[in-house]
This record gives sequence, C-alpha cells and structure tokens, in this order.
Amino acid sequence: MKRTENVYKELYQRLMQQKTGGKNILAAVVDGPCAGEKIYLSGGEVLWASREGSMLANMKERLENLSGCGLFESEGGRIFYEEAGGRPVLVICGAGHVSIPIIRLGKSIGFYVIVLEDRESFSENARLAGADQVLCKSFAAGMEEIHGTNDTYFVIVTRGHRYDTTCLNLALQKEHAYVGMMGSRRRVEIVKEQLLKKGADRKVLERVYTPIGLPIGAESPEEIAVSVMAEIIQVKNGAGRSEGYTEGVLACLAGEQRESREKVLAVIISRKGSAPRKAGTKMLILEDGSCVGTIGGGYAEEEIKRAGLRMIKEKESRRELTTVRMTGQEAEEMGLVCGGTIEVYLEKI
Repeated sequence: MKRTENVYKELYQRLMQQKTGGKNILAAVVDGPCAGEKIYLSGGEVLWASREGSMLANMKERLENLSGCGLFESEGGRIFYEEAGGRPVLVICGAGHVSIPIIRLGKSIGFYVIVLEDRESFSENARLAGADQVLCKSFAAGMEEIHGTNDTYFVIVTRGHRYDTTCLNLALQKEHAYVGMMGSRRRVEIVKEQLLKKGADRKVLERVYTPIGLPIGAESPEEIAVSVMAEIIQVKNGAGRSEGYTEGVLACLAGEQRESREKVLAVIISRKGSAPRKAGTKMLILEDGSCVGTIGGGYAEEEIKRAGLRMIKEKESRRELTTVRMTGQEAEEMGLVCGGTIEVYLEKI
C-alpha cells in the first residue's frame, strides 16, 4: 500500500464503517525495529495495512486466531492487538413504564437504542426518552428489521406473554450478545413452554437471562433499569473485547469534527493492579490542550496529557511508550485510591 499523508485517515474512515457481527482485529507494533506498523483485519480479510508487505500482514493467520486484547513478543517488536467490538446496540421490545429509564440509562452509557412498540402513544414516549430509533409496528414486523450481531443486546419487556413469545422466539434466531426477558416465574415458564412446543432448543432457552437483571432487590422502574443495564454491562465487559474507538475519538481522527493540525492518540496497552480503565481504552490529545475521550481521569490522565502535548511541541517525536504508576506519593496526594499501573502507547497522528 502506498503511504500518503492521509493513510491513517483512511484507516479511521474504514473503522467508522466497521461491520459488527464479524471478528475485527486491530494490531500495532508498539516498540522495536518495526514500531509504528499497523493492520486492520475484519472477517479474515486485511482491510487496511500501514504498508505493503508489512510484518503484520505476514502474521495474518496468527492475528486472526487471537481474541480479547493484549500484547505479545515478535522479532519485529512487541505487538498490541485488540479484538474490537462495534458500538453496542440495545434492542428494547416494549415501551412501557420500565422501558423508559432503560432507554435513558442505555443512551447515557453509549448504546445505540432501538425500541419496538406497536402502540403509537407509547412509541412517542420512547422517542421523547431519547431512543435512537423507534419501530412502531407489530413486534413480529419490527423484529424483521433488526439485524442481530455479537454487539446486540435484546431486552424483552412487553405487556403480555404472547408478545414476549414472539420477541423471544425471533431474538433467539438472531446473532446476539444477550437476551433478557422480564416477567414472573410463571409468565416466563409459559413463554418457554410455548417455544418448546414450537421446536425451540431447550439449551438455547436456558441461556436467556430471566428473571432479567442482577438480583439487587430492585422495585421501582428506575431501580429495575439499573439492575438490567448492570447485567448487560457485566456480559459486555466479560467478553474480553476492547470497545474499539468511541464515536467522538473516531470522528475526530477521521476528520469529521474538531480538525486539528496535529493530534496524539493515547492507548492503554497493559494494566496491572486496580487501574481504573482496561487495555484498549483510548484518548485523543489535541493541539489546543483539550482531549476527546478519557483513560480514567485524575493523575494518570494528566500525566499522559502532558506527554502528548510535549510530543506535539517536539516535532521529531512520533511515538513513545510511557508507564504511569498510581501507587506512589504523587498519586496519594491527588486523592487516588485505585492504585495500579498502566502502560500507554502514544502516537502522533
């Protein structure tokens, strides 16, 4: 691939169009003789490489077999890889009183929220609550428009077990990360019995999260929303994939907003102890001193921000690794209680 000044912008534009449902691997050589090489694999294909014939391109099969996020050694240097998830999609079947706080909470933590509801007045409530998309039609018709992926989370909170049956049956036929259904034990059993009679796989039904939500004794709609989203976060983060690039970071890197002559991308590549953010977390440091995204705030983030601004000022510095320890006296004076150590790769874009 011919190197141009826009080579990285091309990568980030491709990432903005990333398809979920397949396996997406990003890898970068962070030190050693091949430092700076990058590659993007999706569905087993090389969609982008920093240069033709790169060391990473020759390691395609090994990279395809990786999962999660981490580091490994190679002759060309240490390689950081991440199995990057797409933006998580929350599909809520039903727009009753429990759905509204789930919509709001899902939106606040970065989910794309789709609501299915067959009553216009309830659909309007979902729109007002901030849902990204509301499908006001029969649940069967609405589910036909949902393309499940391994980043799709189904929450079934309809007003009756016949609607639950329809939604659960169709959700289980789609690729998904999570399917949860609200209801009394008796209501849940009725739905499962109906699906078993229709030929549903008992083992698949047993994987449905029901009763929905973590058992925190939730009673109000708002408390139920917290328990549901907590369970979904537990499933999402337990998958081991990184969250890839946030919308804001990616839009800025791709040149769609907040253009800046130079930027530094900071990526946590390893974490020890109880540092606040995991490997794969990203933050963009801009020339004017502002940041897009966060790597956890506090002392660590200020240290990384200073390093990024120094790189922008020192024109010859393109990339560097830095380690921030949050267990010393400085961290204590900043009021940090988490402790831990992070290793961060900084690259001027």
